[in-house]
Formats: sequence, C-alpha cells, structure tokens
Amino acid sequence: MTISQIGIIIAIVLYLSVTVIIGIRFSKDNSNTNDFYLGGRKMGPIVTAMSAEASDMSSWLLMGLPGVAYLSGICDAAWTAIGLGIGTWLNWFFVSKRLRRYSSNLGAITVPDFLSKRYHDKRNIITGLAALIIIIFFVPYTASGFAACGKLFNSLFGIPYMTAMVVSALVIITYTILGGFRAVCTTDLLQSIVMSIALITIVVYGVSSAGGFDAVAANASALPGYLSLNATYDAANNTSSPYGFLSIISTMAWGLGYFGMPHILVRFMSIEDEKKLTLSRRIASIWVVFAMAVAIFIGVIGLAMSKSGAMVSLADSETVIIAIANILSQHGLLTALLAGVILAGILAATMSTADSQLLAASSGFSENLLKDFFGVKISEKQSILVARITVVVISIISVFLARDPNSSVFQIVSFAWAGFGGAFGAVILCSLFWKRTTLAGALAGIISGGAFVFIWKFLVRPLGGAFNIYELLPAFIVSLVFIVVVSLLTKKPDESIVKEFEEARS
Repeated sequence: MTISQIGIIIAIVLYLSVTVIIGIRFSKDNSNTNDFYLGGRKMGPIVTAMSAEASDMSSWLLMGLPGVAYLSGICDAAWTAIGLGIGTWLNWFFVSKRLRRYSSNLGAITVPDFLSKRYHDKRNIITGLAALIIIIFFVPYTASGFAACGKLFNSLFGIPYMTAMVVSALVIITYTILGGFRAVCTTDLLQSIVMSIALITIVVYGVSSAGGFDAVAANASALPGYLSLNATYDAANNTSSPYGFLSIISTMAWGLGYFGMPHILVRFMSIEDEKKLTLSRRIASIWVVFAMAVAIFIGVIGLAMSKSGAMVSLADSETVIIAIANILSQHGLLTALLAGVILAGILAATMSTADSQLLAASSGFSENLLKDFFGVKISEKQSILVARITVVVISIISVFLARDPNSSVFQIVSFAWAGFGGAFGAVILCSLFWKRTTLAGALAGIISGGAFVFIWKFLVRPLGGAFNIYELLPAFIVSLVFIVVVSLLTKKPDESIVKEFEEARS
C-alpha cells in the first residue's frame, strides 16, 4: 500500500468514525417518534440550513455537475444550477415559515402526516398514498447513494464493489438508527463543511496545476461554445451545438422539485423558532450558490489540466475531482491526507442525502403506513424500535437494488427527483397557499403528478423534439391542473379546516 493510499484511508476512516460518534452522542435523545423523526422541533438555524442543503446536494454536486462542465462546457451545468438556486430560495422564502407554523399547529411530524391533518382525512387515505410514493421513490434513490459509495471505494482502492457498498451502508445505518433526526442533521452540517473544504482545495490546487487562472480562462475561451449560455461544446468534433429556449426551461425545471422533497421540507418543520428561518434561508442560499458555482468551475479547471498535460484526458468526466485528488495525493503524506478529505467530501455528499432518505422512507412506513393507515397500536418505545428496524430493512432492499455496479446513479436520482416534485410539489404549495383546496383535489394532484412522471418519462419523452422535456415540468403542471379542477368541482372545505388555514397564515 502506497503513502498516498494510507493518507487517504486515514482521512476517510476519521471522517466515518466521527459520523458514528455523532450517532452515539444523540442516541439517548430519542424518547419518542417526534424526537426520532423531527428532533423535537429544537433544531437551530445553522444546522437547519446546512442540513437541508447537504441532504439536497447528493454526489451529483461533486461528480455530476463538474462532469457536465468538463465534458460540454458551462451551459447545461449553469442552467441546472440557476434553476436549483432559484428553487432553493423560493422554497425557503415562501414555504419554510408557513409549513413550520402550519405543521406545528396541527402536530404533524412528517409530510404525509401534515397532508392528512391539513385535510382532516379521517380514513388516512392521503397518508397511505403519500407514504407509498415516498417509499417507491426513496428506496431506489437511497440505493443510488449506496452505489455511489461502492463505486468510489472500488475505483480508489480496488475494494470489491459489494464489500465497499455494504460497509458504507453500515456506517450510514449505524448513526441513523442510533441518533435519529438530530444525528442526521448534525452529520449533515459536518458533511457540508467537508464538501466546502473539498471544493476550495480542488480549485486552488487545480488552478495551480493547470498553469494559473489565465491559462484556465484561455483554454476555455479557445473552445467553441464552451463558455456560452446558449450553446454546448462538442469535444468529439471540436464544435458547438445550440442550446435552445426549450432546453433551458426544461433544465431549469429542476428547481420545481424542491417544493415536493420530503427530506428537505421536514427540515423546515424541525426548527426551534420560525423567526430563525430567515437566517437559515440566507445561509442556505449563499452556500448553494457558492457550492454549485465552484463545482462547475472545477469542471473547467479539470479540462484545462487535461489540455496542459497535468492530467490525462478522462474517459469518465464525472471522476474529475477523484482524478485531481489522486494527483494531489502523490506529493507526500500531508497532501495525501488532504486528498482524503476531498474524497471524504464526495462520500459526505452521498451520505448526507442517503441518511435523510432513509429517515424519510422509514417514517413513511412505520408512522404513516403502519400506525396511521393500518391503525396498528404500539407504544412510543415500540415505535422507536419499529422505526429503527424499518431503516435496516429499507437499507437491505436498497443494497439489493444497487448490487449492479454498472447501474446509472444519476439517471435514478433525476427520475426520483421528478417523482417527488411531480407528486408533491404542487400539492404542498396549494395546501399552504390556497384554502379552497380539498382532500379530493390533493389526492388527484398526487396521483396525477406521480403517474405523469412515468407516462412522460417512458412514453412521451422518447418521441424527442419538443417532447424532450424533463418529466418534472409536465408532471408538476398536470398535478396543479388536477388539484384546481377537482377542488373546484368538489364541496368546499369545512369551516374548521379554513380556520386552521387562516391561523397558519397569520
């Protein structure tokens, strides 16, 4: 084993050990399901902000986004980042305070629980449906996170893919089932710090290796369409391809997904004081813009390094940060440790999303399906045990689904993101801001939006041309139309529902 590998292993093992210690630290703070799934609504503004964004920024931040910029220029990556940045700010500005107040007034601890109590659904139909959708989309989403961890260790150390994936999954499971929501949020804060260190380190070292900022800028400027916002760079032919208005709208539609992400929405519900959400919004918005801008710039730097001979041309553009970290690790133990922190950043990006997804999927089954929909009566202590068992079971299923090392991580993430945005995005907005919304309208919105994601993805989008639009956008629109039409065709909500709505608005 080389010095560089030893340094990388030391850094990663230390990082993983800290996450487990955090789980043990918070293991005694979970006396009921409100603690386990929502941290007792006692989370501070900084933890809330960074946990929300770390759980959002999965491995695509340090792999997918730089990879797109490396391969085809800044256009596609930039419009994606712009859409996500706008979506992040809008979600914090419009949704966070209203959802925190409304869910607290109703005593709701999960998104399905909020929807059920919002519409006084005594039969818990919307609870069961929402929980089922969460499980359907979160299990493969979690599997993609486990797969990313497995691929990382396999590519770095030659560890068998399954072994690497299982070990990574065990670490995530351990701190999640021990510490619950508080442990997940605290590790997310740690993970956001590690990701930030990784991004800054790569930029400084990469620019230096490529010959300085002027050399990076000159290389990018010399490539046709590489720095354009309405064209992409075609490396195979050294030409540019137009990036039309329809493509821009489709790419920016990623931002709509935020309104329906259960693992992000629950962060809004968890903060100790809704007034502190203003500070959280500012922290979250600044960090997201910084992280995505730097990630895109790393792709530009990576290509400059390849062109200058400081790094070989990459067959897989998504490994650009891994490749730069490997080069950095060759300069002694200290730089190897620094490279290990960078690679831990990729691991952190993946883990911070996977742990949140596990908790959301677990709450969907144990709280919303088992207790609410099926009416199983269990004590608080038994509820915590069921919640932890559910985390383990979902993890086992996710590991099984991710057993193929050749599976596409980012296609799964893209589809699951569309699934949540399509099924829940418009419903959450209407539930918070339109008092005329009815239970039937909300149900119609969830069903139509969730179904249309599949319809558009597999039946319509393959037609190409004007139909080649990210499935989230048409699914969100269809869901919104169904909510409005069905709500207007059904009986107005009871006065008690309207009163609760007005209390949450004041």
